[in-house]
Formats: sequence, structure tokens, C-alpha cells
Amino acid sequence: MSPPLPPAMDKEEAAESSDQRLLALGYKPEFRREMSLFGVLGISFCAIGILTGMSSAFQTGLFSGGPLGLFWGWNIVSIFMLLIALSLAEICSAYPTMGGLYFWVCRMKPDVPFLGFGTGWLYTIAMVFTGTSGNLSVALYLASLAEVGRGRILTRLEIAAIAWGVNIASGIINTVGTKGIGRMSSFNVWWTLGGTFVLVITLLVKAPVKNSATFVFTDLEKYAFAAPSHTLSPTFSFTGWQNKGFVVLLGFLQAVYTLEGCETAAQVAEEAVRAEWLAPIAVVGSILGSWLIGLAYMLALLFAVQSIPAVQSTALALPIAQLYHDAVGKRLTLMCLAVIGLAQFMAAVTAFTASSRLFYALARDNAFPAKSRFMRLNRYQAPYWGVWLSVLVGCIISCAYIGSAIAFNAILSSAAISVMLGYLQPIIIRVFWPDALTTRGPFHLGRYSWTINLLSMLFTVFICILFVLPTAHPVNALNMNYAVVAVGGLMVLVLFMWVVWGRGRFKGPVFTADLVDEKEIAYTEEKVNEGRQ
Repeated sequence: MSPPLPPAMDKEEAAESSDQRLLALGYKPEFRREMSLFGVLGISFCAIGILTGMSSAFQTGLFSGGPLGLFWGWNIVSIFMLLIALSLAEICSAYPTMGGLYFWVCRMKPDVPFLGFGTGWLYTIAMVFTGTSGNLSVALYLASLAEVGRGRILTRLEIAAIAWGVNIASGIINTVGTKGIGRMSSFNVWWTLGGTFVLVITLLVKAPVKNSATFVFTDLEKYAFAAPSHTLSPTFSFTGWQNKGFVVLLGFLQAVYTLEGCETAAQVAEEAVRAEWLAPIAVVGSILGSWLIGLAYMLALLFAVQSIPAVQSTALALPIAQLYHDAVGKRLTLMCLAVIGLAQFMAAVTAFTASSRLFYALARDNAFPAKSRFMRLNRYQAPYWGVWLSVLVGCIISCAYIGSAIAFNAILSSAAISVMLGYLQPIIIRVFWPDALTTRGPFHLGRYSWTINLLSMLFTVFICILFVLPTAHPVNALNMNYAVVAVGGLMVLVLFMWVVWGRGRFKGPVFTADLVDEKEIAYTEEKVNEGRQ
């Protein structure tokens, strides 16, 4: 399970080695390899967005089981997300190409092209929705800053307008290309580490009342805050459910929301040196780092929270803003929200980085219309058609927020489920067809591979079911979980595109290495095989 470390190479030699592996997989190198380990790790770390995911989804766990569900749910989910990361990293090492999940499924089950087509479309849409969600979150952080700092409540139209601006800014940064994204993601690693330290210290030092360890590690919320009368009723959580176990399980969703995104490193594999090593290390390393950093941040929030009912009933755009306001005061709240908001913006940018590369990969293989346009690179080596399609869809979806926050949340909740469904496809293949991975990369799990894939598959299926269950009781039109409707709509869209486009045009990956001399391809295959031995 512990592969030997890669031999030392200078940058040019490492880039040549990665290009040889890509040629052996059937693709002509199109991108400059300008990303180092720190840049690739930063992409996944940035996509996970530990500060932002924990802050934006903290109330989900707080109102579903309270501190007990948050603390134990975080650690249990982190273990299983690490197993998923190991499963994906093993495949990524064998197939270090920008298609990621999509290409892996196509390569392992070429006899069922619909599986690859469906995985690619579903995962690409999920990445666009994830970026849209992140950009709206940036708008909500800016709205919270205005509310805390100026006392001015922004309308939905104003928040949506800010989200449009943030979407466009994300597109501009992605148009700069590999170097700009790599530098931003590297900066985000330090920003997250430094920001977490500042936030933890601020919370623990300034909170007027510190909660006990018993509260943080064992408290299960026993009362529901029943607006508008504010009376207490003997239920087990703010959700209304009376089954303690189910309530705690609902709290697991907060951890899953936060830890999704480790696979994003695969989307820039063709832009990284030694991608067969760097990409899988980034996939696993981002989960390990996020687990530890998220744990420290979550404990600080739990020790510092002053009133859970106040957080639940807040009029501020984001509940976490109320938690900070109660714990550290107005001025420090503004600082803390600014730290989280900038981290959120960088995380949203990387989602559009992933979606644009996925559009490129799908177009390259005739799985997406307008192939020549979506495969165009600008002078910064950015697939700009995919970037700006992501921006356009993000702006359109943001309009839904004006009319109905419920509809908007349902659309974006479908992204989280779609990502998990994307994880599920290659892992299921590895469980039921273990020999489908015909090429083993230098990063592999050895004799533990099948067991880890089995556990990953079972957990992913469990989470996908949990995601679509009702989160409140009794269920009504306002609190119903519409995610299942949104996911169903996405699946209908994918099936429709398969019937009208994919069935007649998509046969699997369209290899571009035939543009290179056949002797060179044979040589590269030989060199890659030597490297595996």
C-alpha cells in the first residue's frame, strides 16, 4: 500500500516523463506542464474549501444533533472520505488525464459507453453548480458584511446581482490560465492555514462564555426552537425528528458537503509535472489536511457558540455571521467574515477550473457539441469556451435565487449528490470488475485495494440515500427536501442528451496521439511500462 517515492528529476525531465505517460494513454500533450505539487495540492485543497464549507454548512450539523453529531460525524465521515480519496487516487495514478472520473469510467468499462457519457455529463454539471453555489456564498458573505457593518439588509435581487459579478470575476481569473490558477491555489493553502489559526484564536480568546467539554463532545440538542412563539417543545433537535440516531446521521451531511472536492486535482493532471504521482498525492493529502484543519476550526466554533437558538433564528444572510457576532463582537466579526469570504471565492474559482477542463475533455471525445470551440485554448492555455459557459450557466441559475431560495437550494443540493454519484461510478467498477483497471500506476493500494473500494462504495451509497431523505418533520412544502427532484431532473437531462447526441456520436475516448509518430508512441509505452516494473 505504500509505493516507493518517485525518483528525483529536474523539471524538464519530469515534464517529459508525464508527457510520455499521456501519449501511452492515447492523448497528445496540449497543455504546458506548469503546476508543481504545491499547486496541484492547492487545487484540491481550494476546491474542498475547508474554512468555507465548515462555515457555510456548520448550522446543518448544529441543528441536526448539535455538537455530538458535529464532532463525531466529522471524524467518522472524514475516515470514509479518506477511503474514497484512496480509491480515486489509485485510479488517478493509472490514468492521469484531465477527464478525471469521466475518463476513468470510459477506460475501465469501454463496452458500456453510456456509463462514461453519463458520468461525464453529471459530474460536469455538478462542478458548474458547485461553482455557482460558491459564488452565491461569496455574495452572501458580502451581504453579511453589509448587515453587520452597516445594519443594511440586502434584497435577494441585490444578492443575486453581487453573485453575477462574482461569477464573472471567477471567469476572468480562469481565463488567465494555468499559472494564475496554480498561484492562486498555492496562496489559498497558506490563506487557509493562516486564516484558521486567526479564527480559532479569535474565537477562543474573545468568546465571553466558553462551553464545557461535555457540551462540545456529548451534547445532543433536546429542544426545538419553535418560531414564532419561541416556545420549547420536547423533540430531539431543531429538525423536529424524535429519533436520536437519525438526527445525528443528518448531521453527517455537513461533513460530506465540506469534504467533497478532493478529486479536482485530476482535472489539472495534464498541466502538472509527474502527474501520475502529484495528482493522487494531492487527492489524498487534501482530505488529510482538511480533516485536521476542519477539526480544529469546528472545535473552536463549538467552544465559542453562545446561543444555538439565536443562530437558528438569525435575520443575517448567513447563520455563521450570527455565531461570530455573539462570540467576538461587531469589529472582529467583520474581519472573520472577510477571511472566510476570500477563501470561499478562491474555492468557487477552482470549481469553474474543473468544469472548463471537463467541457474540454467531453468535447475532445465527441461527448459534447461544438467540439472545435470547446477545445480552443487562448494564449494563457485556458479552455475559455468552457470557462465562460460555466459563468453563463452560473448567472442564469443565480436568477432562481431571486424568485425562490427553496428552488435555488434544491438545484445546488443536487450538485453535492451528483458529485457523490460521480465518485460511485469508478468505485463500483473497481468492486465488481477489479480487473478493469488494466494499467496500474505508481500509486497503488496493493492487497488492500478491493477492501477499500468496497467500504468506499457502501459509504457512498449510504450518503446518496441520506442526501434525499427529508431533513425536517413534519414535512411540508417549505421544508421538503427537493434535492431528489433536482437530481431526477439532471438524470433526465443526461438521458435526453444521450438520446439526441451521445448515442450516435460518442463511442468512448477519441485518442489524439495518432497525430504523433507511431514509433514515438511505441517508445513511450515501452518507457512507461519500464517505469511500472
